[in-house]
Amino acid sequence: MMCNWDTSKLTWILVSIYVDQSALFVMQANRLHRETVTGLGPGPVCRDEDAGIVVNKENGMTQPHQIRDRRTSVDEIFDYLYEEINALNLLPGDKISEADVAARFGVSRQPVRDAFSRLANLDLLLIRPQRATEVKRFSMREVVKSRFVRLSVETEVLRRAALHCDDKGADLLDDALAEQEGAVERRKFDRFGKLDYDFHRLLCEIAQADFAFDVIMAEKSKVDRLCMLGLSKEDRMPELVADHREIADAVIAHDPDRAILAGRRHLSRLDETIERITASNANYFEPPEA
Repeated sequence: MMCNWDTSKLTWILVSIYVDQSALFVMQANRLHRETVTGLGPGPVCRDEDAGIVVNKENGMTQPHQIRDRRTSVDEIFDYLYEEINALNLLPGDKISEADVAARFGVSRQPVRDAFSRLANLDLLLIRPQRATEVKRFSMREVVKSRFVRLSVETEVLRRAALHCDDKGADLLDDALAEQEGAVERRKFDRFGKLDYDFHRLLCEIAQADFAFDVIMAEKSKVDRLCMLGLSKEDRMPELVADHREIADAVIAHDPDRAILAGRRHLSRLDETIERITASNANYFEPPEA
């Protein structure tokens, strides 16, 4: 006997469960996001000697200058390596030594081990006993699962945003798109990544479903490195901004069907990126399961 579930209600049940499961990730990622934007952490805005980081490439990583007293060494090491991995300064499969990182930061191995554990929980590092820790390769199974969850949630967000968008929301969407267009003109890849997050957060706020962004952020982070490869090597930012404009126009026009269609097309852009990367850098992906 088939149950006739309301798909929107089912989506929100799944969202509620998933928000609880991803709470730790969201707390860590939001902290990193705030520090990157304000220049208070080891993000791209403040990677210089005054901020405590020396731009000195060695074995693929920038060279940390010192650890500031206001934060724990575990936080510093976690944020530093998180940024290095997502900025693709450390590529999938690259090996990282506990001893090397400890020496770079002038700390014992324990805070390095704790930072490694956090990164492993985010599927960014692969830790194996008696073997070198390495940057985790992409798992096609995890990529597919992540995109499925995100598409389900964003579909409902766009439906609600199109129903609830008012004049203030329309103005905020226009402002967000103007900033994105400016980033494209200046070819600011890192800046565009932040603006992309802000755009999807704004849609959740307009939809009166702020909590949905926690799920979107958790899932988006799992494919961010793929997106970075797509942006830096394929230079597709103008196409993504055009997608955002189409989504915003549909939301402002209170047309949920058109907004959902534009959103699906936007999220499908990663398909071509995955095909190109698997063809040119198959070693970035885990071997397919037998």
